[in-house]
Amino acid sequence: MGIYLKGLQIAYSGIAVTLQITISAVLIGVALGLIVALGKMSSLKPVRVVFSVYVELLRGTPLVVQALIIYLGFPALLQSYGIAFRWDDAVLASILVCGINSSAYVAEIIRSGLQAVDKGQMEAARSLGMNHVQAMRFIIVPQAFRIILPALGNEFISLLKETAVLSIIAVVEVTRKSMLWASQSFEFWPAYLGTAVVYLSITIPLSRLVAYMERRMAQSDRSK
Repeated sequence: MGIYLKGLQIAYSGIAVTLQITISAVLIGVALGLIVALGKMSSLKPVRVVFSVYVELLRGTPLVVQALIIYLGFPALLQSYGIAFRWDDAVLASILVCGINSSAYVAEIIRSGLQAVDKGQMEAARSLGMNHVQAMRFIIVPQAFRIILPALGNEFISLLKETAVLSIIAVVEVTRKSMLWASQSFEFWPAYLGTAVVYLSITIPLSRLVAYMERRMAQSDRSK
C-alpha cells in the first residue's frame, strides 16, 4: 500500500506546474481566441482567410508537434540566422505553445457563441446610438460569453489532460514526475496509477462543475 501512496505523492508533486501551464494557457487562449474569432467574422476576405489558415494549421497538427517546433525548432531556426536564442524555462515555452494551440479551439467556440446571439441585439444596440465596437463590447460579447461558458470549461479540461505530452520537452509536470520516479524505481504500475488518479481528481470535479453550469443555463433559458 505504501508504494501506491508514494506513487500518488510523486504525481501530486507536479500538480502546481500542470495547473500553472493550464490556467495561463487558457487565459492566453481566450484573449487570442477572441481576436481570431472576430478576424474570422471580418467583412474583409483577406482577413478571414488569414485567421482561417491560423485555425486550420493549429487544429490540424498535434500539440506535441507544435511543442517540438516552438521549443526546439524555433531556437534552431533563429540560431541558423546568427541570433542566439534558447528557452531558459521550458514552462514558459509550454504556456506559449498551449496558449496558442488553445486559441484555435477557443476561437471556434467564441465564433459559434457570437453567431448564436440574435441579430436583433446588434440592431437594437445600433438604434441606441452605439457604434459597432461598442455594440460588440457591451451587448454581443457578454451574451455570447454566457452561451460559451460550458464549452470553455470543457476546453479547460481537455487542455489540462493534454499538458501530459509536454513531458517530451522536459517539463516536469504530473506525468513527467511519475516517469522520472518510475524509471528510477521500476515501480511502473504504482507510478502511472498515481498519475491517473491525480488527473481524475481534477477533471471529475471540473466536469461536474461544467455540467452544473449547463443545467443552470438551461433552466435560465426555459424561465425566459
